Amino acid sequence: MSALRKSELGSVDDQYPARYFCLMKRFSELFKSLADETRLRLLLLLHGGDEYCVCDLMHALNAPQSTISRHLSYLKRNGWLQDRRGGVWMYYSLKKGMDAFLQAQLSLLIQQMEDHPVYLDDRNRLKSYLITKEANSCK
Repeated sequence: MSALRKSELGSVDDQYPARYFCLMKRFSELFKSLADETRLRLLLLLHGGDEYCVCDLMHALNAPQSTISRHLSYLKRNGWLQDRRGGVWMYYSLKKGMDAFLQAQLSLLIQQMEDHPVYLDDRNRLKSYLITKEANSCK
């Protein structure tokens, strides 16, 4: 049996058009965005439809501003969140009109995690902080 020449094998693009690789890359990036505990915790806190400033989320997760901002930026870049600037603070919420696939993943995540002790602790810390913070502290 003779060895096949490269020209006889065809190219990857012949078998798998670029649109399939783009889709696979998109799904890969999407699931990477869920592969971090901090990002999962942020998504869970934001799922109620509320908008929070970075300082609110810092207190809820007991994490530094740089960590929270980095993870929020990653989630935004992958289609989960939207943001707006209010003075020097950034406010984040779930993206309006989120892609149906993302929405389905988020629904599954919430269904599985809404009673998890870590989420409940985060939610309680956030509520306690919001009660005690000054009304205009993030503006």
